[in-house]
Amino acid sequence: MSPQTVLYKLPSSSTFEIMSWKYVPKQEVSDVDDDSANQRRSSKTKNEEIEAAREEGEPEKLEDKYDMWYLVRLDPSVSPAPAGWLFGRQVELQVPTDISFFQSNNRKFVAWQRLDAENVERGAVGRGATPGSWVVLSRSPASKPIDGVEPDFDGIVVLAFDKYDQSYYTAFRTSGDVWGTMPLRVEGSGDSKSFVVRLRAPDGQMVDKRFAVIRDKGGRLRVTPPEDLAQFQTKGK
Repeated sequence: MSPQTVLYKLPSSSTFEIMSWKYVPKQEVSDVDDDSANQRRSSKTKNEEIEAAREEGEPEKLEDKYDMWYLVRLDPSVSPAPAGWLFGRQVELQVPTDISFFQSNNRKFVAWQRLDAENVERGAVGRGATPGSWVVLSRSPASKPIDGVEPDFDGIVVLAFDKYDQSYYTAFRTSGDVWGTMPLRVEGSGDSKSFVVRLRAPDGQMVDKRFAVIRDKGGRLRVTPPEDLAQFQTKGK
């Protein structure tokens, strides 16, 4: 990236809304963090690591193939620009603190929405927010493109909060990997809600699939997945 392409520099710890993202093959983008000499040495070492992993039969990783770029929207008080692209290595997703410990290196959270709050204000789901139930989309580190396109997410989990035990339990989790694209939509009100995601069907079509979310007589959250969900899942770890 040259200085001429930089429109605005954000100070450290700035917050913003992520509108979209894209994977850019590493050879198409220079490393903005390293000088040219270090970049060449780093690329050579990385290529050797990738080749060794291939020989061992390990799946190729996203971080080895791509650089992540985020399209972000800034508050008008920060910048008059409506939106702009940020280099992914400079961005840290703010996973709500009450569910962040469910995240692991093998499966990162990429999107989440509350299921049990009617009037949760934007920005009010972080530190200090009332614990609640969430639908979460996650992504494993392995590259798994279809026709050259990577999925936005490959896992779905619903984390429910038991207000009596003051603890979380898993109300639903996909048993295998899915191939999905954003957005994630939560619909309905009260104790009867649903969420909708776009999944790739066996014939290659992208289809909206709806998951019903209710509470049983004991107050436990229950999720009813689409009847044909098994057709959209593959064997996963």
